[in-house]
Amino acid sequence: MKEKLEQLFYFGLGTALMAKEKIDQAGESAKGMKEENERKAREFFDQAVAKGSEERGQLKESVRELLKEVMDELGLATKADLDALREELAKQRQGQP
Repeated sequence: MKEKLEQLFYFGLGTALMAKEKIDQAGESAKGMKEENERKAREFFDQAVAKGSEERGQLKESVRELLKEVMDELGLATKADLDALREELAKQRQGQP
C-alpha cells in the first residue's frame, strides 16, 4: 500500500511537472506568434502608409489638372497671365513721361 501511495504521489508530481513544461512551451509559442503578428502588423502599416502617400501625390496631380481645365473653360487668368500683364503695364508706364 505504501508503495502504491508513493507511486501515486510521483505520478501526480510528474503529471504536474509535465503540464508545467507544456504550459511553458505554449507560452513560448504564443510569444513567438505575438512577435510575428506584431511584425506583420508593422509591415502592413508601413505598406499602407507608403500606398497612401503615393496615392496622395497622384490625387494632388489629378486635382491640379482638373482645376487647370476648369480655369481654362471659364477663361480665368492664371498667376502667369497676371504676372505677364504686370510686366507689360510696368513697361508701358516706364515709356510714358
